[in-house]
Amino acid sequence: MREILTKLDVKHILYHIDIFGCEVTSLITTYEKQAKVFKALCDEKRLRILELLRDGEECACILGEQLDMPQSSLSYHMKVLCESGIVDSRQDGKWTHYRISESGSNFAIELLKIITTTSIVSSTTNCCKK
Repeated sequence: MREILTKLDVKHILYHIDIFGCEVTSLITTYEKQAKVFKALCDEKRLRILELLRDGEECACILGEQLDMPQSSLSYHMKVLCESGIVDSRQDGKWTHYRISESGSNFAIELLKIITTTSIVSSTTNCCKK
């Protein structure tokens, strides 16, 4: 079976190139990056961490104490938050300090706006009309 791009598919791809500045070959990578943002935000513990980071940079040891969370659990949640781009980290000796990333935060805000805005691309198929 041959794969054929419809006009709607092409418009959708061009929309993503225009909005996200990506090439067609990196479209899947774009979806993976977007999914990481929502993964970071869909856990109660990670939302609590973000709440603590709203006041500024915090050391992992302080976050662990304030959340009453073992280091291994905190490390996992911080990895998810950092991979999403919403949180930045820096090493200071043996300690890791975390803060909310302005660029990551802006990306998450824009992403939510984009995916919840009605698309101007309309389908020409009449699937429900007989």
